[in-house]
Amino acid sequence: MSNLGICVVIPTFNNAKTVAAVIDSVLEYDFEIVVVNDGSTDNTNEILDLFREKIRIISYTINRGKGFALKCGFDYAQERGFKYALTLDSDGQHFADDIPLFVKVAQNEPDTMVVGNRNLTQDNMPKKNSFANKFSNFWFALQTGQKLPDTQSGFRLYPLEKMRRLRPITSRYEAELEMLVRCAWSGIKVISVPIRVYYASDEKRVSHFRPGVDFLRISLLNTLFTFLAVVYGYPTKFIRYLVNKSKSIFK
Repeated sequence: MSNLGICVVIPTFNNAKTVAAVIDSVLEYDFEIVVVNDGSTDNTNEILDLFREKIRIISYTINRGKGFALKCGFDYAQERGFKYALTLDSDGQHFADDIPLFVKVAQNEPDTMVVGNRNLTQDNMPKKNSFANKFSNFWFALQTGQKLPDTQSGFRLYPLEKMRRLRPITSRYEAELEMLVRCAWSGIKVISVPIRVYYASDEKRVSHFRPGVDFLRISLLNTLFTFLAVVYGYPTKFIRYLVNKSKSIFK
């Protein structure tokens, strides 16, 4: 699998209770792992030090947000020649043994962006997560003309070579939505694969999503993207369609 040029990027912020198990599970696969410590204030640094011989650690002292952490991981991966970045969260909600699903797409459909599709109807899924995802799915469909069942999943495969000029501009949770929409506008194929998800009700799982502030930031981004979809997104897609159509005619 390493021949595909896949690097695993794991952003983390104050997930000391779960990050070690996440890293251990990914180490079962033959990938370079980059953990971006996004200014954690708990004992995450000490835990990551235990893996220092097995993974690459990028760390800084001030929390900059998930989008910034992903950008750092992508830059590192691309500088070292990796073609893809496989991302998963450090809170333990993702299962590393779903990684082959993403690898299969990379093998069969190169340069595709793959988004994990969680089962949002399972009993222990927080209701706020289900609502936020449906809200995000609606706006993504409106802005791109495409439908995805789960636009908020952090378990993704990013085609770095196709995304050279598509680093996130926003820095926090909304960055994942931003990259999804911009990839769709740029003609990068976006598909989903079904994955499992673990939403524990115990004290181990720590979520840093702030319902008020982060929802506001996402709403403002959706407002901007809806405007840009009219003046840029849809016109770009139409021009691309015409170009591809003319190429097929004159072959």
